[in-house]
Amino acid sequence: MPEADELALAERLISYDSSQPDGVKAAMGFLKGWLEGQGIAHRTYEVNGLPSIVAAVGEGPVTLIWNAHVDVVPARSEQFSPWQVDGRLYGRGAYDMKGGLAGMLAALADLSQAREMIPGVKVKLLIVPDEESEEDSNQPKSSAFLASEGHLGEFVVCGEPTNLEIGVQAKGVLVVRVDVEGRAAHGSTPWLGDNAVLKAFELYRRILELPFASGSSELYEHPSINIGRIRGGDVVNIVPDHCRMDVDIRYLPNQAPEEVLRQLRSLGAEVTPIYEMPPATLDPGEPHVQVLREAVGALEGGPAPAVGRHGASDAVFFLERGIPAIEFGPAGGGHHGPEEYVEIESLRRYRRILVEFARRLSSTPNRG
Repeated sequence: MPEADELALAERLISYDSSQPDGVKAAMGFLKGWLEGQGIAHRTYEVNGLPSIVAAVGEGPVTLIWNAHVDVVPARSEQFSPWQVDGRLYGRGAYDMKGGLAGMLAALADLSQAREMIPGVKVKLLIVPDEESEEDSNQPKSSAFLASEGHLGEFVVCGEPTNLEIGVQAKGVLVVRVDVEGRAAHGSTPWLGDNAVLKAFELYRRILELPFASGSSELYEHPSINIGRIRGGDVVNIVPDHCRMDVDIRYLPNQAPEEVLRQLRSLGAEVTPIYEMPPATLDPGEPHVQVLREAVGALEGGPAPAVGRHGASDAVFFLERGIPAIEFGPAGGGHHGPEEYVEIESLRRYRRILVEFARRLSSTPNRG
């Protein structure tokens, strides 16, 4: 069978608009066909109406989990037609994280074709459709479901973008809905009303001045706070008497979400949590992390640093089960932006590091 091409895989994956259910299903259909063509055993699950895939290579008492997601955030239509400029592959998901998924697929194919490279180690790739979803915390994420189905191991690598650094921490997520009340009046006499939109912006300014907002930790200078959605007013000639804004707060591992929520509510507005995810944190001295750092060092000329990541990841679903999990992905930039890209050369390097890590884990005494 032909050797896997990580760049071609990334380009093909980017071409699917997997911000929508139909695009997710089409991308997963392609992946199933590709895995079959490579002779890699796999199984499909359905969670919340969307497919997930578990592919596996190797046998043995030690299991290494690779975790990836095929879904992306919405983008302009042209971002689903990948293009290359100056050694970079552009397109929605190139960096977050279809490039990482492509590298994992190619590495899995390498291991499948030379299984003697990893005696005693099984590598499982979990491909999920809903990592980017932050709308309804009452619905189980697919990674959490797969973990509950027994797809666990001694160590987990989430292929989120990290520039080939090792993400040992991720901020927690607290998305809140803030409802602000005002008083309606005619648009020609705004001084007779109380504009709820203006009050909402003032409230946001006050959120930025709350004590938690100036917190810091060893790996982070501050939390992240962003208005992701805001809506107020029905027609232009009425002073809006209600405004709703959804605020995305990424709090630090040393902060408690209950305290963040208490501070938000102290401002007097109605605050409702709509999505929560705990922070991820792992000791950078954990033995598997050290083996990964050595693998990076052997191929890159120096060990990868341990860093904190601003975004959340599905690593938390494994950490909460006591399984060490990190983020590790290729180099690039602009994720969730109009010029998202991945460094093409880093895809090849990422693929090689993953294979080397599995090989070293196989040969490490008392592994797992």
